[in-house]
Amino acid sequence: MSSAHATAIGKLPALTFLFWVMKIAATTLGETAGDLMSMTLNVGYLASTIILMSCFVVGLVAQLAATRYIPFLYWAVILATSTAGTTMSDFMNRTLGLGYATGSTILLSTLIGVLVVWRLVEKSLSVSDIRSRRAEVFYWSAILVSNTLGTSLGDYLADDSGLGFAGGALLIGGIIALIVAVYFLATRMKVASAGLSVALFWAAFVLTRPFGATMGDVLTKDADKGGLGFGTIGSSIVLAVVLVAVILWTMRRTPDTTGAAAISSRPTATRKP
Repeated sequence: MSSAHATAIGKLPALTFLFWVMKIAATTLGETAGDLMSMTLNVGYLASTIILMSCFVVGLVAQLAATRYIPFLYWAVILATSTAGTTMSDFMNRTLGLGYATGSTILLSTLIGVLVVWRLVEKSLSVSDIRSRRAEVFYWSAILVSNTLGTSLGDYLADDSGLGFAGGALLIGGIIALIVAVYFLATRMKVASAGLSVALFWAAFVLTRPFGATMGDVLTKDADKGGLGFGTIGSSIVLAVVLVAVILWTMRRTPDTTGAAAISSRPTATRKP
């Protein structure tokens, strides 16, 4: 194994159940924090996007420069893609007037384009076989676009589809549960392939964003709009506490397995012998 390969792999978290808990918490926090800045604080979508994209770039540079997996840095970049994605989506769909359906279509096409170019250039879309800094850039580009797409798709399901916030969350949650069932069934039957695992990972990664977006709306919106009425500030505080707590728990529980990114990882793989 080359040193570049080892370095890239060592900078990614193990893909266990807790990874997805942190992913959903981070993306939901990104939704509420993005709304907090752009709407509650009246910063505006464009200004918020510029500020949050700057934070993302700073975090990304630090992540690319790192030589090992640093949990708080990695999840700070994930959170930055989520908050920036929220305001970018709102700027596209509301300020520019594209609408949720058109915005989602554009972003889906962009994500497919990123993945296709990544596959053509690197010959792989595997998140467990990132061999170069260029592949890392593709990885983070796909994450940024997928989180922006998730905001648009979540808003479309909540506002334009007629499902409402809770209905949209239930639909996306059901699809995610189906993906999980397919993965475990394929693993149990020993028919899971690298291609299937990668496809399921990216499908789940994309869909956890609209799930987080709709859950964020459920938390923040008033009861007359189908939400719980916690507001952007209260929801953001609660989600931040949850995210930090789970990160600290994983650092305490699995200090010797951070960076062991593998799509086929199982929860037992992160336990100490």
